[in-house]
Amino acid sequence: MKVEIMDTTLRDGEQTSGVSFTDSEKLTIAQLLLEELNIDRIEVASARVSEGELKGATKILNWASQNGFLDRVEVLGFVDKNISVDWIKNSGGKVLNLLCKGSRKHCEGQLKKTVEQHLTDIAETVDYAHGQGLIINVYLEDWSNGMRTSPDYVDTMIEGLQTMPIKRIMLPDTLGILNHKESYDFCKAMTTKFPQAHFDFHAHNDYDLSTANVYAALEAGIYGVHTTLNGLGERAGNVALSSVIGIVKDHLHLDMQVDETKLYKVCKIVESFSGVRIPGNKPLIGEFVFTQTSGIHADGDSKDNLYHNSLSPDRFGRSYSYALGKMSGKANIKKNLEELGIELSKEDTKKITERIIELGDKKETITKEDLPFIINDVLRSEKIEQHVIIKNYSLSVAQGLKSMATLSIQIGGKTYEKTAAGDGQYDAFMNSLTAIYDDFGRKLPKLIDYEVQIPPGGETDALVITSITWENGKKFKTRGLDPDQTVAAIKATIKMLNIIENHK
Repeated sequence: MKVEIMDTTLRDGEQTSGVSFTDSEKLTIAQLLLEELNIDRIEVASARVSEGELKGATKILNWASQNGFLDRVEVLGFVDKNISVDWIKNSGGKVLNLLCKGSRKHCEGQLKKTVEQHLTDIAETVDYAHGQGLIINVYLEDWSNGMRTSPDYVDTMIEGLQTMPIKRIMLPDTLGILNHKESYDFCKAMTTKFPQAHFDFHAHNDYDLSTANVYAALEAGIYGVHTTLNGLGERAGNVALSSVIGIVKDHLHLDMQVDETKLYKVCKIVESFSGVRIPGNKPLIGEFVFTQTSGIHADGDSKDNLYHNSLSPDRFGRSYSYALGKMSGKANIKKNLEELGIELSKEDTKKITERIIELGDKKETITKEDLPFIINDVLRSEKIEQHVIIKNYSLSVAQGLKSMATLSIQIGGKTYEKTAAGDGQYDAFMNSLTAIYDDFGRKLPKLIDYEVQIPPGGETDALVITSITWENGKKFKTRGLDPDQTVAAIKATIKMLNIIENHK
């Protein structure tokens, strides 16, 4: 059985508190979903919401029409005769996802209508949409509550819908109330009573059961699943595409056409657009999920990959790493040193391990890129030299004016000085630094992520940790610690410069 995925990041996911994508971001996400991940279908907008929604949908649909994806781009509409249909037609759309009521409580309480009256209204909208050449799917909003409290209402609705030109009936757990047992029973009732219908399952995560509920729905014979990237969505969010990939392929052994090698890349882009961080331990896409922390695990991996499972990082365009901290053993250190191309004796490795454990006990964060500095500190060796030293810098900020930075820096024994403007003090500092490196024909690594952490409840003079991720052929991270955020970022940058100088 092939599982069909519809991703709703651009419609349901944008209901996440504080998330609003620009038109260009929406188009980029649509292109990534369809071209990179090869998602079967995407839902991109709600009809009648705003002029901005219409503009964004039109941009996506125009691109989809020109590139052969129009049948795979869908828009949510409402039972309003011709209004939603005309909105979708005007935006260039071809697929209507019609929102109907899936429980008697919603039908009678919100619409003040009987199921028969609601079906009559639905038929009127469906007939008009069909006459306009649209493909029509139907959402049964609050279907999960309908199955709990009014299953006869749900049956009547589906029986009525099957007399209309509707392609799919979509079953939402709108309030995320189901558990896996109910999901199986309710979905099995649908596939048994209505074997000719094409059902989708739409899971919300209010009880943190959305992945288990999707598993149960697939076992019950549902073969359409709705997801969002990074689990975005209203309240606790929707089921994440990353979680669905794991259960579909590795547990249920079903087919799906998603290109999982592009998953991490796309999820990180959406993280950037949405401003919602992916939890570090989020399966498949979290920063730490392919990181071994225990020295015992690192030792087992060195001998025969004893602590690997079928979720190998290369499947998702990623790689294993080995954390440095109080749980580290010699195997962790050895693996990180190998990646850096540094060889140490057993005695020196033991000394470095002891220092890293000591730092970990003090809750200090250590990265692979910190190792050369730790080695230099512990062994007092010449293995790592400080090729780059800041001699002096001056930063200024004034309301209504660009920030300015003057930088004097020593590289390989020679001193260079530049002044530059920027959007903020750190940007001005980086522009000065870039100008210096440009003078001798070298490019700096690309800054791809910038994260600031302060202690919970920290005062204005609290220490700040600034973590910067760079890319120079491969990604690496440096950190700086200082009460001033900009100075902490500068310290992280100087670490980066010494890393690339030593590598060179």
